[in-house]
Amino acid sequence: MDFRQLQQKLQVTFNDESILRQAFTHSSYVNEHRKKVFEDNERLEYLGDAVLELGISQYLYRSYPKMAEGEMTKLRAAIVCEPSLVSFAIDLQFGELILLGKGEEMTGGRNRPALLADVFEAFIGALYLDQGFDVVLTFLEKYVYPKISKGAFSHAMDYKSQLQEIVQSNKDGNVEYVIVNEKGPAHNREFVAQVMIKQQTAGIGYGRTKKEAEQRAAKKALDQFGNDHS
Repeated sequence: MDFRQLQQKLQVTFNDESILRQAFTHSSYVNEHRKKVFEDNERLEYLGDAVLELGISQYLYRSYPKMAEGEMTKLRAAIVCEPSLVSFAIDLQFGELILLGKGEEMTGGRNRPALLADVFEAFIGALYLDQGFDVVLTFLEKYVYPKISKGAFSHAMDYKSQLQEIVQSNKDGNVEYVIVNEKGPAHNREFVAQVMIKQQTAGIGYGRTKKEAEQRAAKKALDQFGNDHS
């Protein structure tokens, strides 16, 4: 894959293709080509980090109107952390296009997580500079937001705290969790948790641990709250 094919794949046409190339240029490549004027991607990475945070923040704010500020912060941190950025870069085959110095190439730099994460952020920065924020949002709508809505980052969510905040703000009484069943052998246990609000069952969840079952029960109750109050 080359930069022309990447643009076709992403359905984006850069006005200045040199800025796209810069997003994929590692400092080791610049150091080995001093006679030519190449810039590495570090400044673009800095910009892309801020643009990505804004794009994710805007999506969370609009998509989860009942989510508290603290929970949005946790979820955003999970989305923009290095392992997540690496997975986005791998999905888009960004590693194939990185311009590396020979030493970096020989030591496996093309697959180095920090390097892949940096390239993804640098690409966002380049896209923003060349095409504007709306095009960045269109890109995120295709390649990042669907993963959020499918629950790829739900491990970062504390549904019990969210439920507690909503119940308290609505003055709906106390939230109680009850483990109503334990199934399976000791090495493969499954717990069934029930969350009670005003002595009524608000959600049931299943999990390998009591905590996981309670979180899933809280998520079910939150989904119900969303339906009842939408």
